[in-house]
Amino acid sequence: MKKLLLFIALGLTLLLAYAQANAASLQDSTIVKDTVKTKPEPFAFGDFTWLNGNDRRHKALLDTKYFTGRFLLDFNYTASNNNPIDHTVVGSTALARDHEFEISTVAFGGDFHYDNVRASVLTQFGTRSTVVPRNDFSVTRGQFDLSTAYRYLSEANAGYHFNVLNGINVDAGIFMSYVGLFSYYNAENWAYQPSFTSDNTPWFFNGIRVQIFVSDKLKIEPWIINGWQSYGMFNSRPGIGGQILWRPKEWLQLLTNNYYGADTQDKPGRKRFHTDNSVEVRYYKSKNTFVNSMAFSLTGDLGDEKGDGVNGFKSDPVKGPAQYFASAMFYNRMVMANGHLGWTIGGGVMNNPGRYLVLYPTGDANPIPAVGTGAIGTHPFSANPGDKFHAYDYSTTVDLMPNDYLTFRMEVVHRHADVPYFAGHGGVTSPDGYNTTPLSGTNFTPDLVNSETRFIAALLVRF
Repeated sequence: MKKLLLFIALGLTLLLAYAQANAASLQDSTIVKDTVKTKPEPFAFGDFTWLNGNDRRHKALLDTKYFTGRFLLDFNYTASNNNPIDHTVVGSTALARDHEFEISTVAFGGDFHYDNVRASVLTQFGTRSTVVPRNDFSVTRGQFDLSTAYRYLSEANAGYHFNVLNGINVDAGIFMSYVGLFSYYNAENWAYQPSFTSDNTPWFFNGIRVQIFVSDKLKIEPWIINGWQSYGMFNSRPGIGGQILWRPKEWLQLLTNNYYGADTQDKPGRKRFHTDNSVEVRYYKSKNTFVNSMAFSLTGDLGDEKGDGVNGFKSDPVKGPAQYFASAMFYNRMVMANGHLGWTIGGGVMNNPGRYLVLYPTGDANPIPAVGTGAIGTHPFSANPGDKFHAYDYSTTVDLMPNDYLTFRMEVVHRHADVPYFAGHGGVTSPDGYNTTPLSGTNFTPDLVNSETRFIAALLVRF
């Protein structure tokens, strides 16, 4: 009996030892298997909340298994030294009303994700739903008013994620362009009023994109789109382009966006090329000093239009005058007091012969044909081939950031152009500033001036 019990005990001991060894082997196999098959999440190797034009939140609050919600509120008060009587801001996509409290953006929606299916929807209410779409002439082509059909959507796209390389996303719909580095959402930017490089280039694209994550540090993103910030298509061919984003280190980002298309009404032979290139460097970081980090962003854009009466970078007596876009902007940012205080200084320059990317003045100076009637202002701002436009700006911005989701911002920005462009005291609407006042029988002309200095206060919320 004792021998039997000893044999059983020995057998159980051996069986237990085998089971433990087999479990360890299976665990090691699982670790090896996971190591082989699991690839790093793109751009998850570092903290990139310091970037200009990038989400500064470390965590999304409205996050569930199938849906990650987003909510943004952009509320501002802005005051120009010119004090226009019609309270109208000229030459900005971030601002609309002067010497008034303004809700620029209210956006809510989010990102759906189930297995490999993905979708994003974000609404767009506030003055930006009018300011940005008004620059799109393509909506006057044909019927079914695209300007109202899409106006209240800033993002609306859906697609599929393929488990190839470090991931490939194929999406269709309206998505952000990020040409010019600055984000469409001011809560992600170092400054409120973007320099001309960003403010005069697209905020959105309508079409198809393919995001190819070659590694966790490199993304290549081709586009096939209707055109240059256009809901519709100006001519018979879509625009093409793409982005290459490389973050080799946590402190460095390199970015290039490129575009080619035909974006002039009734001139299919006029082709547009544009290249947008940025570098961002965080050159200082410390947790043990009052100054926590210092970084800069440098962006340079170059592009032209050629054909059907214009000749790109060089004037020609037969082919037409030069028509191109050259610009640059530089910003430097310090973050202090354990991330609760930010200070940014920067600015930029722009040269745009032909004015094909200049944001046109509004009111009686508006050269944009109205939807349905084709009416334009009686004193339209000219944008003829060969018309010159040089401009520069500089600003300083202070941010108070209690947490990742709230920013109190104060900014002073000065902008100057070599031609009368910004709203002067007389405004651009009518003698008394109201658009219900008839202009017939008056000597009213839009009061455009060469420069303005503007104070901006803003409350920015993002969940």
